[in-house]
Amino acid sequence: MLHEILLSLSGHPSPLLRAGTADSSPVSGVTPSERQLLASAAHLSDIHIKLIKYAGQTAGAHPSPICRAVGTAIQSIHLSAFQRKILEVEESILKEDPELVGEYNIVPLTAVMGEFTQWTRRFEWLWDIVQFMMTKDEKGPCRGSQIMNRLRTELLSGYRDVEEAAMSLVQVAETAWLKQVSAWVLYGRLPNLGGNDFFIQKVEGTAEYIYEPELLPGFVTPATATSMLFIGKSLNHTRVRATVDSGMGGLDHLSTKLQELASLSFPVNGATFARTIVSIRLSLSQNTLQKILPTAKVIETLQLLREFFLLGRGEFAMALTQEADDRIRNRWRRAGNLAHENRDGVKNVTVKDGEVSAVLARTWAVLVAMQRNQVEEDELLELARDLLRLHLTKASLTPVNVSPGLNAEEAKLLASSPFRNLLFSTPAILSIQLPSPLDMVISPSDLQLYSCINSYLLSMRRAHIRLTDLWKITSLRRHHPAPRGATEYAGILRERWSARGAALRSSWTTASAAIFFLGETEAYFQTEIVEGLWEGFLTWLTGKERRREGGRSGAATPAAHSAKHSVATMDWRPGSSSNAANPNDVSKFLSRPAPDPQTLTTAHSLYLRTLVHRLLLTQPTFTNLLYTLLNHIDHLVTHIQRLHSIFTSIDLETDAGVLDSSTDLNREEQHTMALIRGVEGKIQRGIEDVIAALRALEGDVEFLARWEGLDGTEDGHEEYGDGEKYVPVRVGGINRLLMKLDFGTWITTQGEYV
Repeated sequence: MLHEILLSLSGHPSPLLRAGTADSSPVSGVTPSERQLLASAAHLSDIHIKLIKYAGQTAGAHPSPICRAVGTAIQSIHLSAFQRKILEVEESILKEDPELVGEYNIVPLTAVMGEFTQWTRRFEWLWDIVQFMMTKDEKGPCRGSQIMNRLRTELLSGYRDVEEAAMSLVQVAETAWLKQVSAWVLYGRLPNLGGNDFFIQKVEGTAEYIYEPELLPGFVTPATATSMLFIGKSLNHTRVRATVDSGMGGLDHLSTKLQELASLSFPVNGATFARTIVSIRLSLSQNTLQKILPTAKVIETLQLLREFFLLGRGEFAMALTQEADDRIRNRWRRAGNLAHENRDGVKNVTVKDGEVSAVLARTWAVLVAMQRNQVEEDELLELARDLLRLHLTKASLTPVNVSPGLNAEEAKLLASSPFRNLLFSTPAILSIQLPSPLDMVISPSDLQLYSCINSYLLSMRRAHIRLTDLWKITSLRRHHPAPRGATEYAGILRERWSARGAALRSSWTTASAAIFFLGETEAYFQTEIVEGLWEGFLTWLTGKERRREGGRSGAATPAAHSAKHSVATMDWRPGSSSNAANPNDVSKFLSRPAPDPQTLTTAHSLYLRTLVHRLLLTQPTFTNLLYTLLNHIDHLVTHIQRLHSIFTSIDLETDAGVLDSSTDLNREEQHTMALIRGVEGKIQRGIEDVIAALRALEGDVEFLARWEGLDGTEDGHEEYGDGEKYVPVRVGGINRLLMKLDFGTWITTQGEYV
């Protein structure tokens, strides 16, 4: 009987032992207490057999290396200890140990099973752990992060034996995970086995790496994960890899860093682990990264992005808009499509990628011509000519990486932003080809955000420029007094001009209202949001406050209700092109040690996503209405220009006898005037709707909380290291924009414009 019990406990099923638990078995004559003891032995034997089978399967075939390590530990530590316990009991019985063998060599079953009582709860707990690793959810099999978090939770079960068992498995699981971490942060290598279980993942088809939050153990903060991601990405960068392999740089005392990771106690303390990662990151930055990526070079690139993508140079936006409009008009002329304005909008205009690139090339030529009278060469402009590209793109881009702090919905919204359609009436974006190793600090997702912001700001600037250009069509808005002795013909001309002026009075009023709205909105976005955040970020980066030069304080253009101001005054950049930041002088700004590249990357990401939120790009209730309004403004400009060409043709026919038999000019005039009247109402209602959307956002508690919450602490973007933490400056406020717009003469009263 004892032999059968010990064999069964060892993992060999015993029919006799199982039969002993039933009333009809051959040994049914045993007492109820003994029968209960046999049932306990059978229960323990069953669990042991399951553990042997399924722990072995987990150790040999589980896709997660962490789960494999835990399965192996269950076999080698706990099941082996149980086997040794069985042998010890058997040896004690054979040696007639008085603790187990009584008088007349009687071995009480109670004494034997008492030796295994403590193993029942432990085996039941181990079986729960094995079952947990064997389960699958909608995302697949159990992941390493899940089992590590589960084992850490079990440390607080309150049972001493369970706590000891959990601690042994925690040590094994976290040791296996730290081996993966060591390969990544010290050598830049992803695990060959079970790479899908590691929280760092390589984006398929690219050289980009991202981290998956759901694969991250609970004791690792998002900021620490970001640091580890940056370290491994840096080690995989071509320039860094070449430097390390050549022996000219890399991590000093690599064995010391490896020893730091190996010396971590279990369970791993999150704060201690974070300090270790920071130490490795700073060592990499000081010995390698700052040598191949000087801070001055980074500042120069950021200045370029500020000047050209965020429209710091007003002349760039003006020249690009005018060249793009000229290209579209030329295609219409070549196609002979003189009636294109009759349609409700500018559509079906085919633009090729080569023509788009030619527009940017001519824009550079215009800007260079503006620099001819300057003594100093504009190095930033030359750099922009080398790096910037204008090209056609898809209607909806691939959503940007959500790791900078934008959630998936916001990333999808930005990727499908329609503002890129306005420059050529087909999707086109401004992009930049960053030279290595600047791509270590400014990621492709950052550049996509810059392109999205550029399309957004440029669309408003373009509408503003096109509206103010209408005032250049002098014959539409004014006529000169007739000289003395003028003939009756002068009176006829005056009557003609007066009639046309009266017919277009409402159009000029609507255009002036739209110019005022765009002027104040642009001024708010450019001076308070873009310039304010940039000044704060540059101050943090250089450690020195910049002074605004006289006449360059970034003041907005005057309210455009006068409608006579020049487009050239629409320049809210921090400095003129002649005073653009010289990369050779950037180092003079630095008044404290420069932040390490990873800190700079995190701060830049926070700066950029704050800019996106402050510009309301993540608020479709506002951006959709604004896009519709800009489309209506485009239609108004197009129709007025078409009307001017019709007036010119009518004057030639009336005064010079130049006839065009293919066109009914009077009918064209009536039709175009009807289109103008229709689009005037749409613009008026569009302005009302946009203002109403702004007022709704002003009263949206959730939106205001999000606005105030962008302080750098959410989403794990806190600062690590010795440097000062970057916190975006508090700028803007929708109430400030609404207060400015309330002074417009286009404000409606009971549906009527006053």
